[in-house]
Amino acid sequence: MIMMVVSGLWLPGGVLAGNAFSGAVRVIDGDTVDVGDVRVRLHGIDAPETDQTCRTEQGQVWACGKWVTDQVTTLFGGRMAECTPVTTDKYNRTVARCALAGQDVGHELVSAGLAFAYRKYAQDYVFAEKGAAIRDIGLHASRVQNPSQFRQTRAVGRIPPDRACPVKGNISSQGTRIYHVPGQRDYERTGIRAERGERWFCSASAAQLAGWRAAKR
Repeated sequence: MIMMVVSGLWLPGGVLAGNAFSGAVRVIDGDTVDVGDVRVRLHGIDAPETDQTCRTEQGQVWACGKWVTDQVTTLFGGRMAECTPVTTDKYNRTVARCALAGQDVGHELVSAGLAFAYRKYAQDYVFAEKGAAIRDIGLHASRVQNPSQFRQTRAVGRIPPDRACPVKGNISSQGTRIYHVPGQRDYERTGIRAERGERWFCSASAAQLAGWRAAKR
């Protein structure tokens, strides 16, 4: 029996870097999708996070992150994509260029004003972004915080400033005061925004005394 050894970088999902793979698209957010069973971060683009908000030129706040996710789902959800891996990122996702019916997904999203060129990693879509900005379409019609800056700002509220006080006192959109302790399902992704009245606690009992209830999960 002759065995062939292929040298290369294996990425998440059993994908070899440079080797194309395909599958149905399930949209996670504006720049992240599942293609078959592979979690893909689209190469060269950056879109608002699902919970990110923007402001219109008149100053009205709107849920641009959710809007982008919904738009991408309408455009590409359930369709078959073919992707070529580029690398893997720090979240263990496969970073790849993907195409649907021969059209570059990254280029389509940036051209439609649904995402920005991620200049930190690639220059592929810079001209597409400039075109969308000139036409003032999609996100370019609003005031949008750079998605990477938004992620950095949000991360600040996720890490306890004092390790002795790691309990997160969160306030839901309905105004319910809920606390999360380390190890719970939503603890890592919950951020504390002091301007909204949210706060850190040193223990669950302290949170309860202050009027917060325990998260169910």
